[in-house]
Amino acid sequence: METLPSDAEKIEVPGATVDFYRYTKGGVTYYQFDTSRCGPPEPMVNAMSGLKLIDSPDKKLVMINHKKPMGLLDKIGKNYDIEIENLEDGRVKLIFGYKEGASQLADLSNTACHG
Repeated sequence: METLPSDAEKIEVPGATVDFYRYTKGGVTYYQFDTSRCGPPEPMVNAMSGLKLIDSPDKKLVMINHKKPMGLLDKIGKNYDIEIENLEDGRVKLIFGYKEGASQLADLSNTACHG
């Protein structure tokens, strides 16, 4: 089970339908949310809301989902550095990082999930 650090703080994210948490590790601010129990379009909606927070290289977005969100990756994959990790319990952890010259061009307003 993916756990949050003890210093994680719950934050309000406009447009989000799940809880978001913020914590800092190694000088990087992380924003984390879990949509592994949500159905479409919630993973896309929450990812788009969270990605609006990633406006510099020292911020990352951590998404825990029940599967690899292909519609989301097709839509914004080229705009962010993305690490994908398969968790022991079958869920997927994605870490989105700011990509200079590309992240600011992402269209985060279209949350429809039909790729």
